[in-house]
Amino acid sequence: MAEQTTSSILIDAPPAAVMAVIADFKSYPSWAKGVQKAEVTSEGVDGRAEEVFFELDVSPIKDEYTLAYDWDGDREVTWSLVEGKMLKALDGSYALRDLRDGSTEVTYRLALDVSIPLIGMLKRKGEKILIDTALKGLKKRVETR
Repeated sequence: MAEQTTSSILIDAPPAAVMAVIADFKSYPSWAKGVQKAEVTSEGVDGRAEEVFFELDVSPIKDEYTLAYDWDGDREVTWSLVEGKMLKALDGSYALRDLRDGSTEVTYRLALDVSIPLIGMLKRKGEKILIDTALKGLKKRVETR
């Protein structure tokens, strides 16, 4: 995997509640900044998504792409790019750590590569903004459910 950016947040909910929001792709446009559409195109036997098509518009990235997902219960979900127009790579994960007090530490890891040239520093900054807004959106969505 290419160079990656990682960030964590504490969410006042158990891991199962956090993972339920992560797995609810159809609701992403209401809380995940820039996601215009999220549509499950393939489901696994456990009912969770194996592939999801996205329309994303977060300047400077506007793309349509499909991600493949791999679930490890309510502990971790990883994904990788199947195909995209502007994106050449999009690999990431949410890792959930049960703090045993009703809260969960969520660590988001992301590495992306785009077909347009970007200076490494700008790419890392873009990843950081995507991660921070995703984690804050996830926290708000979980804690207000």
